[in-house]
Amino acid sequence: MYDNGEFIGFLFFNSYESDVFDEATLTGIDVYGHLVSLMVVNELSVLNTMGAALKSTTHITHIRDPETGSHLDRMSRFSWLIAKNLANKYELDDDYIEYIFMFSPLHDIGKIAIPDNILLKPDKLSAAEREIMNTHARKGREMIDGMIANFGFNNKQDMDILRNISEYHHEAVNGKGYPEGKKGDDIPLEARIVAVADVFDALTSYRCYKAAWSNDEAFNMLEKMAGEELDRDCVTALVNSKVQVEEIQKSFAENKFG
Repeated sequence: MYDNGEFIGFLFFNSYESDVFDEATLTGIDVYGHLVSLMVVNELSVLNTMGAALKSTTHITHIRDPETGSHLDRMSRFSWLIAKNLANKYELDDDYIEYIFMFSPLHDIGKIAIPDNILLKPDKLSAAEREIMNTHARKGREMIDGMIANFGFNNKQDMDILRNISEYHHEAVNGKGYPEGKKGDDIPLEARIVAVADVFDALTSYRCYKAAWSNDEAFNMLEKMAGEELDRDCVTALVNSKVQVEEIQKSFAENKFG
């Protein structure tokens, strides 16, 4: 199989009987082979377009949000790590885990719509400002829906993973999160995964209003939040992966020189 002249793979037709591939059979197989190849090439084209759209959108988010830096690189890998560790318990396949990695950097895309005087404010937000900031979850969902429609991804069921991450990553398992106050398992798993990864990296990163916490301090906080704000299984999955967490942090350390 070739895509624009580039070899991408092959189809192999087998038989349990000898001499089954006569001329008539080969002619029919050739037709089906071309149809399968076209389907594969079309799917690859959709995936490439989706990948380009995600990279472009992530780049915009990276520039707009002052808390990103290498944050998106780390938290997407923390999310992947959590999903990988939960694969057996929740019967997660490789595609789901990969989509968690691909989609998690867009969790805060809605912050693009938040005014600078709130998004960039170095001091604590007022109650009114916090209410506006919290709208980024809904705005993110609206932006994702628009992107999905514009790129023609409506028929891809995996897009619900992206929608859920952008809209529900601030829900809390005790029902005190936003935007809908969902509780426990009513919160999509992908949103619960990203929430833990996001909180952990925020705790262990320097901000203008706080010093970076040590990993042990952050893990202790996650365990205190488990069962209240954060999903216990997701917290355990990350806490039990300390070595891999440190490797990710070393690979994607902040560089103050840019």
